[in-house]
Amino acid sequence: MTSTVTYLGELRTEATHLFSGTKIITDAPLDNQGKAEAFSPTDLCATSLASCALTIMGISARNHAFDMNGATAEVTKIMAADPRRISQVVIRFVMPQNDYTDTQKQILEKAARTCPVSFSLAEGIEQVMEFVW
Repeated sequence: MTSTVTYLGELRTEATHLFSGTKIITDAPLDNQGKAEAFSPTDLCATSLASCALTIMGISARNHAFDMNGATAEVTKIMAADPRRISQVVIRFVMPQNDYTDTQKQILEKAARTCPVSFSLAEGIEQVMEFVW
């Protein structure tokens, strides 16, 4: 088992990662009867894509003996209706330095676009990834 999730009432849940004990609170968004006082489940889904991409990029950078510490990802989630779902995730990766070689850039972009979360999302979710070098 990976985690447990408890419904706390008022459209809020608490997820607990069993190995580490780390907890995440979710709240329904304002546009879906919530208070938006925490990540919504769909926020976490979109954010997971960015986190996964950065992790796989970090593994690739380490395996190729270069550094990308300090890289950030700005995530925008676009919702659609009927049925309510994520239709697009836009991620803007801002890299911490400007001296990456063309090969290193290709390695990092390929890593981001081939992370496990990217492959796990439905094909109907458009994934837009921009890199600021």
